[in-house]
Amino acid sequence: MLVTTSKDELSAYIRIQKKLGKSVGFVPTMGALHDGHMSLVRQAKAENDIVVCSIFVNPTQFNNPEDLEKYPRKTEKDLELLELHQCDVAFTPSNHEMYTLGETAQQYHYDGLENKMEGKFRPGHFDGVGTIVNKLLRIVQPDKAYFGEKDYQQLLIIKKLVEIEQLDVEIVGCAIQRESSGLAMSSRNERLSKTERENAAFIYQQLQWARENYLDLSLEEIHETVNRNFTSLPEFDLEYFAMVDGNTLEEIKDKSSAKAPRAFVSVHLSKVRLIDNIALN
Repeated sequence: MLVTTSKDELSAYIRIQKKLGKSVGFVPTMGALHDGHMSLVRQAKAENDIVVCSIFVNPTQFNNPEDLEKYPRKTEKDLELLELHQCDVAFTPSNHEMYTLGETAQQYHYDGLENKMEGKFRPGHFDGVGTIVNKLLRIVQPDKAYFGEKDYQQLLIIKKLVEIEQLDVEIVGCAIQRESSGLAMSSRNERLSKTERENAAFIYQQLQWARENYLDLSLEEIHETVNRNFTSLPEFDLEYFAMVDGNTLEEIKDKSSAKAPRAFVSVHLSKVRLIDNIALN
């Protein structure tokens, strides 16, 4: 496996591979890799000749400096895991390699997608996401890039980014990988204690309950019940629970006209922010 911190070295490698007629799959990550990430690598490996995985904790997408500081970094273990899964290239750039001194995030308008849910509670977050993903896609020049549906809003925004920037790449959404308890796999889970991790399974349980009752109960009843259930447990601080159209992220007001209905949740558990979502149909 080639390990490089240089975008020029990576670009040169990709050019050679493409001249040989090889297809390139790309998995961008912020490290602290787990089996959710590896499922993306496995799918990329199955669909492409060469797989590139980037590990870069992007500073411009964190609106909370403390969250950036505490984000888990385990590059050595990450590289071992990528090698084990036969990844071809690991790109581990420094901040200096990706950003010039004083450079800030580019502002993007994603047809309003950026103002919903995560965008509402994390101002500037999707500008940072768009900035770094645009940079990475231009460096790697992949045929396909893989993103997990746990960050479903991000997935839609990246598809819109590719359209805005007119990038020649297929964005592939991949199913959420879950722990045995149902908790969505996330690098942030590592910041939870064993007990907190067990308690966090409650998040998925509430999403499942919303799905099971979506057809039989009113939207108001589902909202009230989920909010009440989280409020009843002092260890959780519910940021939002939303049921939206999975294509536009507009709040569902009439079930009969909702396309691809989906429920989203964001909660704080012991100062760790966790998100999840589920298809309601």
